[in-house]
Amino acid sequence: MNTNEFISENLDTSNLKTVSFTSKAPSNIALVKYWGKEKVQIPKNTSISFTLNACFTLTTLKFTKNSEEDVLPKHFYKNVEVFFEGKKKEDFKPKIITFLERIEKFCPYLKQYKIEINSRNSFPHSSGIASSASGFAAIAHCIMQLEKELSQILNIKLNDELFVKKASFLARLGSGSASRSLEGEVVVWGSHDKINGSSDLFGVKFPFKLHENFKNYHDTILLVDKGEKQVSSTVGHNLMNNHPFAEQRFVQANENINKISKILQNGNLEQFINIVESEALILHAMMMTSNPYFILMKPNTLKIINEIWRFRKETKLPICFTLDAGANVHILFPEKDRKTINDFITNELIQYCQNKAYICDRIGFGANAIRSIL
Repeated sequence: MNTNEFISENLDTSNLKTVSFTSKAPSNIALVKYWGKEKVQIPKNTSISFTLNACFTLTTLKFTKNSEEDVLPKHFYKNVEVFFEGKKKEDFKPKIITFLERIEKFCPYLKQYKIEINSRNSFPHSSGIASSASGFAAIAHCIMQLEKELSQILNIKLNDELFVKKASFLARLGSGSASRSLEGEVVVWGSHDKINGSSDLFGVKFPFKLHENFKNYHDTILLVDKGEKQVSSTVGHNLMNNHPFAEQRFVQANENINKISKILQNGNLEQFINIVESEALILHAMMMTSNPYFILMKPNTLKIINEIWRFRKETKLPICFTLDAGANVHILFPEKDRKTINDFITNELIQYCQNKAYICDRIGFGANAIRSIL
């Protein structure tokens, strides 16, 4: 794996004293799950996801040029400040500082700045929706806006393809799934011999034509539990290191990439449902059979799943569920059945949600930016 193409050297920061960039980056929902990783965010298996739209993180990074005496090779990240939804968040800083230390080699210009991060989510934080994915994708996108600005000062053109690829590469070093939040509609992360251009280092757009059945696909998220997750994703991934079924799972996931790749091209919704629901249950099965073990679903999670199965059997409509590492249920369905399924959700399922809370989302198209110089 060659990472040298992502190293940005000799960018002059002297003419950019204070600047801020804002990025809006979506969450994503994996169809074939990534669970288990090597060091520095390398996945044990390939994953594929729908990029979302309404579930996003909006982040502003303000860069203020250090004075000469402030540029300390070992300690400059002590000047990072983090605010989440208007409040200072010291408990967020360690993970962000680890991220900045990981990317320092590739973005050495960052040590020239004090960095202030202001961020908010459109959805509950740490509740099983991929907030770290959208969060680190937004931060990486802001950093790449700074890199693009510094490059332009030197008349160096940073093309769009490299911009997105490096943003995904950087985001991955904060959260693996964040690599899948820079583009849409469908993104693959992890090297796979049947997916052209796929890489362990960054996410890539699904390289085949997406069938019309999956255009504008819906994801309604039922918020069964809006509280903190029982176990962090990092801890969950690490449990795969000594898991008795890990190797079989990695083989299975990569085989499912083959299957779902064909399904996304041929539009077979029955096969789509089978793969997606199986993958969701396998993710939770791996947590229930790890040591220590965890049950991340709640009673209402199971009630919703059973109601979905009953409704699908009765109506023959292509509704299905998937889960992240939490209790909330993502309900996936095509645009053509939107009205009937939305009625089912509002009339029969939201009673199982915490305070009847749910989010109507659909496939999105990745991160975008608003730039302003202070």
